[in-house]
Amino acid sequence: MKSITPIKKNRLLAGRYTKIFIGLCLLIPLVIAIINFWIIRTSQSHVFTDLNDLPVNEVGLVLGASPRLLHGPSPYFRGRVRAAARLYHEGKIRHLLISGDSHASDDTFDEPAEMEQALLKLGVPESAMTLDDMSTRTLDSVARAKEVFGLNQLTIITDHFHTYRALFLSKHYGIEAVAFSSADIPFDESKRNTVREWMARVLAVADVYLLHTSPKVLGPKVGIKLE
Repeated sequence: MKSITPIKKNRLLAGRYTKIFIGLCLLIPLVIAIINFWIIRTSQSHVFTDLNDLPVNEVGLVLGASPRLLHGPSPYFRGRVRAAARLYHEGKIRHLLISGDSHASDDTFDEPAEMEQALLKLGVPESAMTLDDMSTRTLDSVARAKEVFGLNQLTIITDHFHTYRALFLSKHYGIEAVAFSSADIPFDESKRNTVREWMARVLAVADVYLLHTSPKVLGPKVGIKLE
């Protein structure tokens, strides 16, 4: 029986590892695509862009956004604030839970507080808003809406690409939710966040099913007073 020389053996192993590497390179994009398709497919019936079709809920959860980007004012911040004010004035919600990060990395802004100030300028009374400044990510915002603020039903207000992941997490936490998309942002301006969202959906699935990630902070129960 002819023996395999060390050189030939190394070549065979290299070829095997190359095939495995190529397989993984093909598998990873496939997994990302499947997860994104699944989250969108199972959530899209609860996403609304037409105000007339949107169900009425007592509370709207406004997901935080930085008020400013490197090149100027944030269209995400502006869009979410305007959408939230519109839903309030049209009677689609009675109260806004404004969730976000109050401790920016450069300490220059407080997402919920700045959203509140913008909403006050748009005619939403202070009594119709509750701030949640302990949420640094969507999972925290949704989990705290349920566990801290006691909400079992709500309307999520955010950008269209963000709605699907927020609804996926809401379902995981036992919240009956619908989502209202803020005004569309041109793809040239939003492509970076749209692509990043593809990976964020994969991380959300990992958080729920693999890592069993808990929110960073919960704390005592906080009641929301409806007018």
